[in-house]
Amino acid sequence: MYRTRLRMITLDRHASGRHFLQIPGPTNVPDRVLRAIDQPTIDHRGPEFAVLTKSVLAGMKRVFKTQGDVVIYPASGTGAWEAALVNTLSPGDHVLMAETGHFATLWKRLAERVGLVVKFLPGDWRHGANAAAIEAELAADKERAIKAVCVVHNETSTGVVTDVPAVCNAIDRAAHPALYMVDTISSLASIDYRHDEWRVDVTVGGSQKGLMLPPGLSFNAISAKALAASRSAKLPRSYWDWNDMLAINATGYFPYTPATNLLYGLHEALEMLFAEGLNAVFARHARLAEATRRAVRGWGLDILCADPAEYSASLTAIVMPDGHNADALRKVILDRYDLSLGQGLGKMSGRIFRIGHLGWFNELMLCGTLCGVEMGLAQCEVPHKKNGVREALEFLMRGE
Repeated sequence: MYRTRLRMITLDRHASGRHFLQIPGPTNVPDRVLRAIDQPTIDHRGPEFAVLTKSVLAGMKRVFKTQGDVVIYPASGTGAWEAALVNTLSPGDHVLMAETGHFATLWKRLAERVGLVVKFLPGDWRHGANAAAIEAELAADKERAIKAVCVVHNETSTGVVTDVPAVCNAIDRAAHPALYMVDTISSLASIDYRHDEWRVDVTVGGSQKGLMLPPGLSFNAISAKALAASRSAKLPRSYWDWNDMLAINATGYFPYTPATNLLYGLHEALEMLFAEGLNAVFARHARLAEATRRAVRGWGLDILCADPAEYSASLTAIVMPDGHNADALRKVILDRYDLSLGQGLGKMSGRIFRIGHLGWFNELMLCGTLCGVEMGLAQCEVPHKKNGVREALEFLMRGE
């Protein structure tokens, strides 16, 4: 009853059918996961809970593709950003970051607030992190003042993917000892990611996107090098301390009250991912992303990501024609068709809209989403061709 009344208050009308939530996170939560979360809360110091903890930690190692430690926080992805920094660095340390979009910018601001000095490589928000520019900065750092390199794998605000192995190779070519940190909040469990193979020291993740959960859990995957750095790091930390977490996680518990019912949901979500198979999950995301891009081209609109090699399988950001506002389009689509699309963030505000195609999502859900966008474009008299949905359907029917 409460949820129904809330929807009526929000839309000022009765909305029949299921709302289409196609922002790039939080994503749709599967009914199986909702039912798992709905279980009675148990004693987080009891033996049953220890079994749950050990299971989800082992499952997250499979998702990150690591043999190392994984820490789970009751927090948003922002908390995991902070944890990555404060566990490994000291006040005044220099950090190299790349401006790939709004979330890379927010991580940079967070780093500055905790007392780090950030070198922010400028970007146009249409390309991923430039590995050559990172290599040049590291090669010029003769004093080895830079202690960490931080990049966003999949920039949620732009739909651009950074080549994580290429940045790792750049660090190697510069023979630089900096730690390597990667944000996978909108790519984990949607786009192939390999923490160990790509020699990442700290990987940051969140629950509300490819993992198909509500917001509220975040993750650090930790290399041995990062764990060693934590022993001499001087930034203040208490809640985020890895050592406290790892010491008690080994017994199946947490140093403070965990998000018990979200861990139930995580266990169910991992079961679903492993049943489908991670490679099949990645292939599904890639297929739906390509169908979306074909729709955009069929409409005659531009994709924000400028390099096809950097296209995201999690979301597509679409540029509005001059003289047309993306937020006005999104409002019409929400009001008329009960479809939520992602807004433009930061300097892209009003200029783009974003279609999320990640998580618990299939062909028919995508087709409904694309139909809603095409109807909205016509309703708002946005210049476009009427071939978008047809192009996507023909691609999906071919089963490529």
